[in-house]
Amino acid sequence: MSRFVSADPNQPLLPVDLREWIPEDDMVHFVLEAAERVPLERFKVNGRGSGSAQYHPHMMLALLIYCYANGVFGSRRIERATYRDLAVRYLCADTHPDHDTICTFRRENFEAVSEAFLQVLLLARELKLLKVGTISVDGTKVDANASKHRNVRYDRAGELIEQLEADIAALMRQAEVADRQESEEGQRLPEELSRREKLKRERLEREAAVRAERERAEYERKLEARGRRSGKRKGKKPKPPDETVPKIDRSTSPIRARR
Repeated sequence: MSRFVSADPNQPLLPVDLREWIPEDDMVHFVLEAAERVPLERFKVNGRGSGSAQYHPHMMLALLIYCYANGVFGSRRIERATYRDLAVRYLCADTHPDHDTICTFRRENFEAVSEAFLQVLLLARELKLLKVGTISVDGTKVDANASKHRNVRYDRAGELIEQLEADIAALMRQAEVADRQESEEGQRLPEELSRREKLKRERLEREAAVRAERERAEYERKLEARGRRSGKRKGKKPKPPDETVPKIDRSTSPIRARR
């Protein structure tokens, strides 16, 4: 039997009940109800119940649809939204899927998410909604007069579906691009930080060169003085100066502070 993380948006959350913070006409309520209608068998889940509990596909589907429809695409941005955006936090019942989980769910259920997304948009049109987030569902792009009547003639319904499918495909592509960019950017320093690290390294090298020159002169002076001494008691031979450049202390680096 499948095991899912408990996430009931209608369960009061302490010390705050998020239901009191979300307007009754907020789109998040519609998206949650629409996602619940999608058959569970359409999604890839761990049916054995082994391992860690997984997030429910209906919640993950609602999370993707709500965020993509509102222009939030990168999985890292969606993860942050589960903490910062009240509607998203309510949708997830104050649980917080990480960006890897969000990205993996979309990739493993790409077709199911796309098909479910279309059904949600078609349901919205049946309910006379003009938009779901930023997506027009009243046929405006198909028929210039459709927005006035909030309906599309039967002979144009096929064109509307094609238009919505194209819109969804564009959103899904944008989500994938955003995730790839986030992954690549995570492997390199931001330009400003990279420049700062380079300047710090150059400063350390200059300081090391000045110090080495000073210590070298002092070392040679001690060697000369030692050589002038007569007898057996010339003292301990002076230690040569260390001319290596010190490494940057990462504990005080702005990179570590950013984590």
